[in-house]
Amino acid sequence: MDIIVCIRRVTQEQEPRQSKINPPDRNALEEALKLKERFSGKVIVLTMDAPVANGALEEALAVGADEGILICDNSCSGADTLATAYTLTCGVRSIGHFDLILCGNESTAGATGQVGPQLAEFLELPHVTHARQMDVSDEKSALVERALEYGYMKVDIQLPAVIAVVRGINRPRLPTVTGIMEAAEKEVKVWRADDIGAESHNIGLEGSPTCTLGEIEKRYERGREIFTGPPEESVKKAVTKLKELGVI
Repeated sequence: MDIIVCIRRVTQEQEPRQSKINPPDRNALEEALKLKERFSGKVIVLTMDAPVANGALEEALAVGADEGILICDNSCSGADTLATAYTLTCGVRSIGHFDLILCGNESTAGATGQVGPQLAEFLELPHVTHARQMDVSDEKSALVERALEYGYMKVDIQLPAVIAVVRGINRPRLPTVTGIMEAAEKEVKVWRADDIGAESHNIGLEGSPTCTLGEIEKRYERGREIFTGPPEESVKKAVTKLKELGVI
């Protein structure tokens, strides 16, 4: 089974993490590796980013991916989800044959959850989002549990397809020393927009119907009150306050 995994790196603005790969994408990669171990085949990791994304691709190769491809071009800068999905579509088509495309349900930065479905629409493939469990019995179909607000639904989907997974679907493996050494011998391919046949008016800022005007960060702090005095008296004050607030 040949699987393409679309990943994003953890941006510098986010809290530092041990992994360089966006958390839900790590889970997508883990699902791909599990399928490879079961059916054999190849796992190709694809991303559109700046050169710094090499680190994320190298990590993916270290845990078991077979190939890493970075779409890196100044003309791709400023892309919204639609332009990103279009660029990834061109990359997927340049790769050629595949049985399944996996990606994280959403990034930890924008968290729009749009790239997976848009990618599927461009490729004219069926898709499932919020996948919390996958059962691939053969290389022709998959039974997917899709998380809902108050439960889940089971979706029987024909392959090839696009499936966007959530973080709880598995526990991603970590790179091993052997894996890191093997990754050093694997090549990360770098493709430019011309290499994948991407049309300039559909990529980057020019191909983005939406743009970010600004960001607003909201901080929420817990209300706190300190009770002084002897322990027994402080406890009584705390209990009285909790009763006033209706907590107890």
